[in-house]
Amino acid sequence: MHIDMPLADLYNYQGKSPRPIDFDLYWQRGLSELEKQPLDYQLVESDFKSEIADCYHLYFTGLGGAKVHAKYVQPKPNRASGQGLVMFHGYHVDCGDWLDKLAYAAEGITVIALDCRGQGGLSTDPVSVSGPTLKGHIIRGVSDPDPDRLYYRQIFLDTVQATWILMSMDHIDEGRIGVYGQSQGGALAVACASLEPRIKRIVAVYPFLSDFKRAWEMDVVNSAYEEISYYFRNHDPTHEKAEQVFERLGYIDIQNLAPRINGEVRWITGLRDQICPPSTQFAAYNKIQTKKEMVLYPEHGHEFLPKHSDHALQWFKEL
Repeated sequence: MHIDMPLADLYNYQGKSPRPIDFDLYWQRGLSELEKQPLDYQLVESDFKSEIADCYHLYFTGLGGAKVHAKYVQPKPNRASGQGLVMFHGYHVDCGDWLDKLAYAAEGITVIALDCRGQGGLSTDPVSVSGPTLKGHIIRGVSDPDPDRLYYRQIFLDTVQATWILMSMDHIDEGRIGVYGQSQGGALAVACASLEPRIKRIVAVYPFLSDFKRAWEMDVVNSAYEEISYYFRNHDPTHEKAEQVFERLGYIDIQNLAPRINGEVRWITGLRDQICPPSTQFAAYNKIQTKKEMVLYPEHGHEFLPKHSDHALQWFKEL
């Protein structure tokens, strides 16, 4: 069953969106900037108490002066295994409740769950941009003369900074770090593992932010990519600048980052997904060069996928 392409075609699809000619230099520059950023962080004890872990609000200063928030869950000393996991949330919301982090802490895994800047959580977004921001974050910075002001550039680098903070902790083995997320969070897991090659395992569930041109072609107003259509309707109705727009979006397209991944990848998606269409996901998955597995749910879309979170926990425990 498919709503997008036949399965055989999906496994061969290489994407439609462009890759900027200076793509590698762009991210090299971003990582160089991040390396100059202090890894200082603040822990504020939470009022949520647990017998198996200590729960904190973690704050650090990101690029551009953002105050970035995450939930931090550290297993009690008798449980800690040295493993770490960085978790990322879906579009517009926040890092969620303490409960799912405690499941990992019960197995000895320390968790940092990041709040994306300017979305539903506590992280701030002080970076100013020129150009429109209507309907979402994809197009934030698309019209700015400086491509470094793209919203997702800052978020991708926040994921790396959070990972570096976790790796710097005395009780953490930096060789036993995983990343995990769904939708936007799945994209951030891919981006983080692409920019930090020491990450060993990646679980990406129906990732967002891939193959923007293909998404636009597939009735984008009914998907997570709707803001691209709003941008064109209001700011480029005859598509005179479409080539430049998709070129700019190429900097934050995870299909262009995917070949950089060193860790092992488990990619999970539903073939009925109309929010992040399967072809946009396969464009990135097919470019991963390391050990990888695609787990398909033929009858499911962009929704709860039964048992996948249980399998993810078991898989991360083996690291």
